[in-house]
Amino acid sequence: MKLLTTAALAALAAVLAAPASAEMQRYSVIFGGKNVGHLNADVQGAQTVIDYDYKNNGRGPTMKESIKLDANGLPTAWDITGATTFGSKVEEHFAKSGAKAIWTDATGKGSAATKERAVYVAQSGSPWSTGLYARAIIKAGGSTLPALPGGTLKLTKGETLSVNGDGGPLQVTRYDLGGIETAPDTILMDPQGEMFAYVSPRQVIVRAGYEGEAERLKTLAAKWSTDRFVDIQKKVAHNYDAPVRIRNVRIFDPKTQALTGPVSVLVSGNHIAAVEPLDEPATKGEVTIDGAGGTLVPGMYEMHAHTSQEGALLNLIAGITTMRDMGNDNDVLAKLIERIDDGTIAGPRIVRAGFVEGKSPYSANNGILVNSEQEAVDAVRWYAAHDFWSIKSYNSMNPAWIPAMVKEAHRLGLKVQGHVPAFATADQMVEDGFDELTHINQFMLQWVIKPTEDTRTLFRLTALKRLPGLDLNSPRVQHSINLVADRHIPMDVTLGIHENLLLNRDGQVPPGAADYISHMPIGTQRGMKQAWIDTSAPGDDAAYRGAYDKIVQTIRMLNDKGVMIVPGTDTGGSFTYHRELELYQTVGMTPPQILKRATWDMAHYLGQDQRLGSIEKGKLADFFLVPGDPTKDLKAIKSIAMVVKDGTVYYPAEVYPEFGIEPFAPMPKVSRPG
Repeated sequence: MKLLTTAALAALAAVLAAPASAEMQRYSVIFGGKNVGHLNADVQGAQTVIDYDYKNNGRGPTMKESIKLDANGLPTAWDITGATTFGSKVEEHFAKSGAKAIWTDATGKGSAATKERAVYVAQSGSPWSTGLYARAIIKAGGSTLPALPGGTLKLTKGETLSVNGDGGPLQVTRYDLGGIETAPDTILMDPQGEMFAYVSPRQVIVRAGYEGEAERLKTLAAKWSTDRFVDIQKKVAHNYDAPVRIRNVRIFDPKTQALTGPVSVLVSGNHIAAVEPLDEPATKGEVTIDGAGGTLVPGMYEMHAHTSQEGALLNLIAGITTMRDMGNDNDVLAKLIERIDDGTIAGPRIVRAGFVEGKSPYSANNGILVNSEQEAVDAVRWYAAHDFWSIKSYNSMNPAWIPAMVKEAHRLGLKVQGHVPAFATADQMVEDGFDELTHINQFMLQWVIKPTEDTRTLFRLTALKRLPGLDLNSPRVQHSINLVADRHIPMDVTLGIHENLLLNRDGQVPPGAADYISHMPIGTQRGMKQAWIDTSAPGDDAAYRGAYDKIVQTIRMLNDKGVMIVPGTDTGGSFTYHRELELYQTVGMTPPQILKRATWDMAHYLGQDQRLGSIEKGKLADFFLVPGDPTKDLKAIKSIAMVVKDGTVYYPAEVYPEFGIEPFAPMPKVSRPG
């Protein structure tokens, strides 16, 4: 990748300066190889009207935009209306006159006066806006441009490639646009400076008629992303060619749920060579890391991930050294694991759940989609042959196929968990052999919806507003709670995602993000202050808040009955994983119990406790260092100074700036031999 040269800028700027003509730009949204929606841009000179709508997994954004540009390609008016992925209403407006700019988005009203060129970055703009920003930067004659409400956009040029479709062969050029979020966006632009495609390893939005290129572009996007993380790994991964002594630390022992006295931990290669008294003399040639009286905690387990390369690294430096992936593109995930395992990029150890979904208009397009009981059983066999730990069933699965899937999975040594299929109940799934239940809403919906109501859509979330009137002591509710307790069925409750869903409101800092939002890039901060669902109807705000309270009470009942609460997020983990653990205090768990659950208990549950889950001689070197005492204040796990995974040392203070994130703790003092 390189910044734009003067000659390249001049050539492209000349093209962009040509008078714009009327044009309808049509794009297809491709996810999992399936066309799930559209992005249409009606360009009439300086005015553009956009229609953006897609639905994957029964949900997705629906947006209408109207944009007016000045001669420099900068917006002077921008109006966006519609709904976000989970249904929150969008009403965003921007206007600029002279040096004065005003806007309203989900965070509230804002204004700025600037004499320099600056481009407004829309909070809810469609991916078409990425092309708008790129063109504006090129017209400005540089590689950067100040952004409103804040930050700086940076455009980096990549290679040119040939594509083919109904419009004939075309040369398109890759550009990365960064500076506002934790990761850059990647687009392809044609010789006229128009967006040809918006690409990522998961999703491709490509010009209509060129859908046949989508899979290739997704593969290229994965390669480009990998290149970025390979470069980061070279800068931040420390593999010391010597034993490493981490001195003056106390260890959290999950078996006693307490801290040890001050000790030193010696790492040789990827194993813990010794845990020694603090006054034990060092041997010649050691690297010494000063723990400064902090706490070493065993690596934690994020049990509900949908792993990406960015998520892998951010989770790792959040102290998560093992993740359970609960549904992904199988080929992409296999390559990601291969790169992590050989040290090409950084990430936790990954345990895989094989995603099996029934085919329907509402299907999630991950894993394997099936259309019969035999196909479902065959999918189980495929996952068993490829060393997956479990099978995850999903919403569009025919509930009649579940017993056959469970029987085959258990015969092959796999566990079964997942969502409750539409038109079935959680009780039914337990009776049919589920080994674990996924999401607390999936468990609780059976108490408040009718058998004919369809949970393949956002209804499985909006129906939660029926919960406040529920009597948790009723025989129906207690039957379900006793059923999972008596059968020892663990539950992956994902409490944090329900907090975000039910309590986040426009313009407010989410309760779960209060400790870290100020460290994040401005675009991420704005996104966090946006509600997930529509609470505008009379009574809905109170109903959703009451629903969250009822969820917490239910999880407390489950915990009191001995049901194992499995710590997972479904929101990307990292910072939200810390919040997930913090919330378990509201359901009756203490910080030491929570740390044990996140470490030793999960290692034991996954069959890894012989080599992971605690800091002991002979085990793999997976742990992290915090300055405080998380057994007294669980928030201490948010300020991590060092992470060790498989003997490789990472310092978050070096990693976070790669994502535009302000670090939370300084790097410890490191002394090398000599």
